[in-house]
Amino acid sequence: MITGKNYIGNKLSATGNYSFKTINPKLNTENPTAFVEATPEEIEEATQLAATAFKTFRNVSGEDKAKFLNAIADEILALDQELIDVYTTESGLPEGRAIGERGRTVMQLKSFANLVANEDWKGNTFDAAMPDRQPLPKDDLRKTVIPIGPVVVFGASNFPFAFSTAGGDTASALAAGCPVIVKAHEMHAATSELVASAIIKAAEKTGMPNGVFSHLSGRGTVVGSALVNHPKIKGVGFTGSIGAGRAIFNLASQREEPIPVYAEMGSINPVVITPNAIANRGEAIATNYAGSITLGTGQFCTNPGLILTIEDENTPDFITALAEKTVAIDAQCMLHPNIKAGFVKNSDSVTAQGGVSTVAKITSDVADNFAASQIATVSGADFLANPKIHQEVFGPFSLVVTSKDEAELIEIIEALEGQLTGTIIAEDNDIANLSEVVEALTNRVGRIIFNGVPTGVEVCPSMHHGGPYPASTNAKYTSVGTDAIQRWVRPISYQSFPSELLPKGLQK
Repeated sequence: MITGKNYIGNKLSATGNYSFKTINPKLNTENPTAFVEATPEEIEEATQLAATAFKTFRNVSGEDKAKFLNAIADEILALDQELIDVYTTESGLPEGRAIGERGRTVMQLKSFANLVANEDWKGNTFDAAMPDRQPLPKDDLRKTVIPIGPVVVFGASNFPFAFSTAGGDTASALAAGCPVIVKAHEMHAATSELVASAIIKAAEKTGMPNGVFSHLSGRGTVVGSALVNHPKIKGVGFTGSIGAGRAIFNLASQREEPIPVYAEMGSINPVVITPNAIANRGEAIATNYAGSITLGTGQFCTNPGLILTIEDENTPDFITALAEKTVAIDAQCMLHPNIKAGFVKNSDSVTAQGGVSTVAKITSDVADNFAASQIATVSGADFLANPKIHQEVFGPFSLVVTSKDEAELIEIIEALEGQLTGTIIAEDNDIANLSEVVEALTNRVGRIIFNGVPTGVEVCPSMHHGGPYPASTNAKYTSVGTDAIQRWVRPISYQSFPSELLPKGLQK
């Protein structure tokens, strides 16, 4: 049942005076439940409870944490159609997307459960003592990783399940042994509360300490800022805009004790298409990328917002085909009126820059909060001369940049900010000449794709979902895949310790 209240551990609480409602973007109307913003006292109670829970939870066995994570997955599934209906009502996304994203979320939880069921993921190392070594003896040294402490996770607007309340940040932090406080995204607060109720039930059923999970609502930045600034919080997970992510990073850096912020932020995900690929299969590429650009109304962090190619006699026809196929796809609903307003503002800003031409745009009337997809183009020289053209447009928009030659193409790639992904579309006879393009892209991205689309992020150990700033705040770490757990632990070495005092995985 949706209450509009906050979970302070397993207790529902709503003592504040401020509330807000979510919006049904398809109907452009408010949903009925009012969500009460957490007060400073409730924030304090949740953080203190998390700190107390950490003393127990950090020592919970991997086997028992696995039971907890699997129980969360089961409880989410038990919410059944009610959860799907609330998701679609608050997000404007279709039921098929809701079911698929729920499945991914459940799979993520189960993947981390499998990971922590034994000690292998910790990468424990052992260096035996050498008391007779000359000129100096060597002590016994053993190294493992330990959880960092209570973590704040900010729900993401575009993935109400997979990057939000029980998403990858929460699942990986709990797997590591860190209590989690979720700051619900105000665009899907009801969806978030239902998922939070599933986590609380799972914690109670598996005997986890009260405070291992809390869930707070709030408008704007007040609640989130208070959580990031609280001295009991030891790390932050965030998925969203560059502006919000950087603000959180700055807050965390300015604390008396700075803490890590693992923020996945902006990306335009450049796609390099060779002239040979356009000549041989331009129509098929145009069809494929029209689908990728409009998938989920373009509201994926890996949306291909920048297409790079070298001008030749086939380029104009390819750009026309891509534009026509993109705008032929029906307009779709965006997540929220604010996101639609941002899409209009940013797409208008890019297309207003000198040298940028709109090739095609849906011109028929679209419903409130629906997006008119758009393809624009610009020369390589104009793109290089104006950084304003490089900005992310969150929605069904892509800019095609035509370079005069390969040298200019490389210069464009090297001028880009950090990105989540880079893609190369090429033919077999291009491969021998692609090394410079590959090298340039790998210096700017966290994942590089060959003859595919960037949309779609596989959850597996080999996935890296991060990249140089501003794609993320730390390019070493991923927010997708089992390696995401490494964000919430730190190494510790034990020197010459008696076995009885060592963690179980290091005992002699």
